[in-house]
Amino acid sequence: MYRATLRAALRRPLLMLLALGILAGCDQGKAEQAKAAQPQTPQKGGNLLIAIDTDPNCLDPQQAGNNNSLNIGRQLTDSLTDQDPNSGEIVPWLATKWQVSPDNRRFTFTLRDGVTFSDGTPFTAQSVKENFEAIGRLGARASLASTYLQGLQQIEIPDNHTAIVIFAQPNAQFLQATSTMSLGFFAPKTAAASAQQRCQGELVGTGPFVLKSFEHNQQVRLARRTGYAWPSSLAAHQGESWLDGVEYRVIPESGVRFGSLISGQLDINVGVTPQDEALLLAKKITLSARTNPGLVYSLFPNFSTPLMADKAVRQALNLAIDRKALQPVLSRYQAPATSVLAKSTPLWQERSEALRFDRPKAEQLLEENGWHKGADGIRVKQGQRLSFKIAYWQSAPFIEIVQQQLKAAGIDLQLEKAPISQVVARQASGKLAVDFYNLTRSDPDVLRTVFDAHGRNVNHRQPQAVDQLLLQSSETLDTAKRQQVVTRAVDLLINEGNAVPLVELATVIATGNRVRGFHFDASSRFQLYDTWLSGE
Repeated sequence: MYRATLRAALRRPLLMLLALGILAGCDQGKAEQAKAAQPQTPQKGGNLLIAIDTDPNCLDPQQAGNNNSLNIGRQLTDSLTDQDPNSGEIVPWLATKWQVSPDNRRFTFTLRDGVTFSDGTPFTAQSVKENFEAIGRLGARASLASTYLQGLQQIEIPDNHTAIVIFAQPNAQFLQATSTMSLGFFAPKTAAASAQQRCQGELVGTGPFVLKSFEHNQQVRLARRTGYAWPSSLAAHQGESWLDGVEYRVIPESGVRFGSLISGQLDINVGVTPQDEALLLAKKITLSARTNPGLVYSLFPNFSTPLMADKAVRQALNLAIDRKALQPVLSRYQAPATSVLAKSTPLWQERSEALRFDRPKAEQLLEENGWHKGADGIRVKQGQRLSFKIAYWQSAPFIEIVQQQLKAAGIDLQLEKAPISQVVARQASGKLAVDFYNLTRSDPDVLRTVFDAHGRNVNHRQPQAVDQLLLQSSETLDTAKRQQVVTRAVDLLINEGNAVPLVELATVIATGNRVRGFHFDASSRFQLYDTWLSGE
């Protein structure tokens, strides 16, 4: 039942993505034709060299991380299930089968035989219990994984190959969550380590690669896991990975990444900038792109601050932004937001009308609520300037256009680009008036993860009506009912100013001519188990 339901929920957004041409491979052209003409028999050996644009910061996929850290962590660990990126179907991985109780509270997994961690420790039902309990101990550091396990009541292990996960309330989103790396598995040594030790590399997983070294702001090295023999049912081969190893190099300068890929000094550039896309295609370099499901890039007001406690201010932010005008600086694979959710997210619905640009209405709303322009054009109310700062680390040139648009309405948005570690620390303090980021997940429950007043509570607010909707959406597999509550929740989040959606993120990756078998998973991240290097 679950597979059919999820498949139906995904069908419409996937067809739309195909029509728009924004799934992987849509702009590969002659470069991909050239690759297709070459021998396609996988070859074992070689080290894959990948350029990333920012420091991974924390390698533990059970803890919150940026896309670079998660793309590393995915290689070290496996999950109970996998999710087909084309159909959305949940398929076997470390679990060969599962049963879900009619009330969506009890999940019984039958585990694969012969799986071990890279230190030789067997993976058993006890491993499932230890890892899920370790996530609970990580607390706020596991801000994604902990919400997937919210309401966890107990885990029964009747034998080594059976794990029964029981929740206090219905938890329909949990099965999809078991396909994510956030619920991946690590050996008892890792589960017992401190959060900081895990971030810095104390990670002994079940995955096809093992961590060899991690130097902050320099590089991460992985090596093939000897004896690996339990890939996802979606994998194209069995046995060990084709690659000898993978090296991620931190190269912040886009020009250096571009030149190194063209010259053959790199195999993959993960940080392709919009201005480089046409140049790479002209050089017959393959671009693989996929829209990230989940939350789009948005502004998230902090209701506990005096400025953003004013609903008129939050609503004016939404009205003052012309999203269509952001397109010129976006990647050809990106698009202005049409909802809080990206189009590739199951149960997405068009909400462009609620995001329409109307600067006169924004200014009227501010005027009526006592925000009047000062001599410098910035609005003031009772001595307080309508000014706030966001800290960010991403490559997001569109935010500068947003800054200009808000200024035209009398709102002073100040931008502070800083290293990711500093941005994460500032956001964690809860003192910023507005946060800025996106969050990837191929399930609309990502809304509950971020907005629930009893969870991450990005808005630092008291419980509201939307929280009940978010809970309901996580409890039902009825597609029609879930669609209804998700849409109502999105409408409330926009209307109340919990989120100011801006741009849909797309992952755009350039691969050199030697790279074969590279592909995205359902969350627009990559798994390198099937990737190999040709001998050219």
